[in-house]
Amino acid sequence: MSEHDPTRSAVALRYDQEKGTAPKVVAKGRGLIAEQILALAQEHDIHIHESPELLEVLIRLELGEEIPEALYRAIAEVIAFAYGLKQSGGQG
Repeated sequence: MSEHDPTRSAVALRYDQEKGTAPKVVAKGRGLIAEQILALAQEHDIHIHESPELLEVLIRLELGEEIPEALYRAIAEVIAFAYGLKQSGGQG
């Protein structure tokens, strides 16, 4: 049986560029749930961004909730970076 880090946290956001709405929280958790979120992201080649400060704000949001306007710039930078990586074939 493997040890899970109970302090590990993760939040998954979904952004639908076509709808033009703010990104929404689609998954969040700590410990084993966080590890499962991260494993699914890696399995599906989804960009993982590590920012403890941003995480602490996002983990307080409810599932399905749009990110607050105060975070638009920070999240937009992460999304732009992830799209740039995708277009360049993951090399950054």
